[in-house]
Amino acid sequence: MSKKSKSSPSHVIGIDIGGTGTKGGIVDLAKGKLVGERVRFDTPSPATPEKVADTVEQIIAELSGRPECPGPEVPVGAAFPAIIQHGVARSAANIDKSWIDTDVDALFTERLARLVQVINDADAAGLAEARYGAGQDVDGTVLVITLGTGIGSAFIHDGRLIPNAELGHLELDGHDAETQASAVARERLGLSWSEYSTRLQRYLSHVEFLFSPELFVVGGGISKRSEEFLPALTLRTRIVPAQLKNHAGIVGAALQASRSK
Repeated sequence: MSKKSKSSPSHVIGIDIGGTGTKGGIVDLAKGKLVGERVRFDTPSPATPEKVADTVEQIIAELSGRPECPGPEVPVGAAFPAIIQHGVARSAANIDKSWIDTDVDALFTERLARLVQVINDADAAGLAEARYGAGQDVDGTVLVITLGTGIGSAFIHDGRLIPNAELGHLELDGHDAETQASAVARERLGLSWSEYSTRLQRYLSHVEFLFSPELFVVGGGISKRSEEFLPALTLRTRIVPAQLKNHAGIVGAALQASRSK
């Protein structure tokens, strides 16, 4: 019985490392929801590997005091703002450049004395939405697009993640799309919702042409105001707001860790 619980844990810790805040929680994988309140600390500045590892260690220490927290034999998942290839950071978006080529899995595993599985933050959100949220039970390709400081993306096909789809860096009018159509771009350029919808329409039409998805799921903080821009879009593909909101990264990270051997 205990062997089964180790291989298929019902509760897993998820960590979501962001540019300004690092959050963690205990996730009930049967429901895709947090058990108890999440823990949040400011992401250190500069956000170097050692300092971020200290913050993650603090979160684990606080969660470990809770009776529902899984033991150290259960892997921890961590969503991270970088391209992650075999546990190694290959970019550093909104975090210190010293992370590039750092083995994040190994660093966190050593510091926490338990197995840690790291995943790109947009991929984590996408996994969560595909399993528990707006993309649940959708066959074919689901594209989760997060509109924030940049444009994050997760490519899900028949429930399986195709990692590190950096669709925010597609070219739009000679620029990275995220510099023209992210939530921050809307604010920086002083765009009305109508003007922003026009830019988003062009970007999503291009993505639609390239990948022919069954569903677009739009996340990021701006999704809370989806009624301001989604109805203005004309796409062949159905498009809906994300459902898991600020917990998507934590839930998706925990889900990824649950798949670790």
